[in-house]
Amino acid sequence: MTTATRLTPSFTTLKHLSFAHSTVYAILLAVWLIPGLHTLEFVFGLAHGLGWIAMCLLSIEALRARVISLQLAVAVAVIGAVGPFVGSYEFIRETRRRNLTGANTQQR
Repeated sequence: MTTATRLTPSFTTLKHLSFAHSTVYAILLAVWLIPGLHTLEFVFGLAHGLGWIAMCLLSIEALRARVISLQLAVAVAVIGAVGPFVGSYEFIRETRRRNLTGANTQQR
């Protein structure tokens, strides 16, 4: 597959997907704590698992294309299996860092 045929997600798309994944995980935790919601546990557990796999694949592709940093890719792919909130937090930090870098570059 050539680089022209690869679909590389943008930083903003990955950030939104990370927040969606964190939301699914938060709902999973809530239905896990509430007794008797076994069907919802299954649905949101499956959504979390498949979402994590998708985020891993997208993060690897974005890392190859240098859309995201290695630190962000590790936070999303490795830590995201048990705590996708870390990946969302890293997206916030990276956005702030990029905004500060852009502001400093424009002042020169």
